[in-house]
Amino acid sequence: MKINKIVQITIVVMLVANTFSCAKKAPEQKPNIVWIMMEDWGYQLSCYGEPGIQTPNLDKFAEEGIRYTNSFCTAPVCSPSRSAMITGFHQNYIGASQHRTKAPDFEKKPLPYGIKPITHLLEDAGYFTCFMANRKTDFNFTLDKKPFQGKDWSERAEDQPFYAQLTFGGTHRKWKRDPQNPININKVELPPYYPQTDLAKRDWANGLESAQIVDREIGEVLKRLDDEGLAENTIVFIIGDNGRCMPRGKQFLYDGGIQVPILVRWPAKIKPAQVIDDLVSTLDISKTILDVAGVAPPHLLHGRDLLDGSTKSRKYIFAARDKMDETHDAMRAVRTKEFKLIQNLMPERAYCQFNRYKETSYPVLALLNVLNLKGELPPEQAAFMAASKPEFELFDLRNDPYEIKNLADNPEYQDIKTELLKKLTNWRENVIHDQGVSKEFRAGGWPADYPTRTLEEWQHVLDLWQPWVFREPGSKIQRPDKEIAKGNLVDVPGY
Repeated sequence: MKINKIVQITIVVMLVANTFSCAKKAPEQKPNIVWIMMEDWGYQLSCYGEPGIQTPNLDKFAEEGIRYTNSFCTAPVCSPSRSAMITGFHQNYIGASQHRTKAPDFEKKPLPYGIKPITHLLEDAGYFTCFMANRKTDFNFTLDKKPFQGKDWSERAEDQPFYAQLTFGGTHRKWKRDPQNPININKVELPPYYPQTDLAKRDWANGLESAQIVDREIGEVLKRLDDEGLAENTIVFIIGDNGRCMPRGKQFLYDGGIQVPILVRWPAKIKPAQVIDDLVSTLDISKTILDVAGVAPPHLLHGRDLLDGSTKSRKYIFAARDKMDETHDAMRAVRTKEFKLIQNLMPERAYCQFNRYKETSYPVLALLNVLNLKGELPPEQAAFMAASKPEFELFDLRNDPYEIKNLADNPEYQDIKTELLKKLTNWRENVIHDQGVSKEFRAGGWPADYPTRTLEEWQHVLDLWQPWVFREPGSKIQRPDKEIAKGNLVDVPGY
């Protein structure tokens, strides 16, 4: 009897122990994932120190997680940048580098090498994927099924983890004035490569006001996560898809075109109030998302996990620019924390060769052209208006953060140039398998004649912009883009 009793007690103890053991080994609930993109926006947020602007929701978010201060995208315009981010591979590697790719000149093709967008990989792993707000995918490739399953995370099954992507277009041109908090132009600071005029300052301030409106829209999404009890185990990324939509910004490989905010919050796992200066890329978000979801991609991604410490050892990031609409040009760049080398593959073409989007969207471009044709620009502004480009541009970012002084021909910097060019060439040849520039591409696209308009024509464009730029919040003044397009020197389709 005593033996049987001992056996019974032993069995009970083992069952209890096994119960606790099973409880410890129970898999953790997979995190929800929310990826928020601000279109065409860089570090112009108050949490990054931008004067004049107030973005309290993004500031609070940054305090609750990580703010990266050396963060970049892989392409300075939306479609190649987003094509890279949704796959985790540089856009040139997957044949998606040509912006606004259309047949017959540039035909969209399926992704190579069996690559899938991360949304399909997450779906295969049991996630519900949805695309909310704006719903602009802009991928330069074809898919055999939709990239997302639904339009809102409320459509998911009970307890199903979700991936939600949201894009807020308020920071894309057109820019709305903010009636709640209009910004005085005396509070803004322009980079020195822009004319320091009231029109340029007002245009910049209008962009900041549009970001304030987007900040409130993002705040509503974050509040919804709180209200639904989802915030604790939801990792949220807030980024820009490419740099700001201004001259020398979007479409170019200066920091104004490729430097984007990356903010990350995950209360269950990430300590708050972190500021990290590692060199990081928007490709790292793709890698991080799959890692936290426990998804192993079939191919090694080009990014690194933002949360495992691997970005600390990174010394270089890379970016590329190719066709923008029917404007043919090609540039490549490598950047460290201290230096940047840009290689212009088509130096014979002007920075400001014809591009319909820019000429009908950027008031400051008209201002630059007028002052340039009058011979009134200082050297740091006139350089961008030149009729051709140097093959190489090298910048010492420690002493020249605005990338004004090209040191590519300076004998004191030749070792740096040699090192960076070697890294850039290796990346082009062995990572992205760069196709470079063909004779057909070099000869194609919209006419590259420069300047694109006469002084009188550019002055007319500038006059058209004046009432729009200086409009009051709530004004019904129409943007003059259609009127400006009538004066194009070439017949181009609508953008």
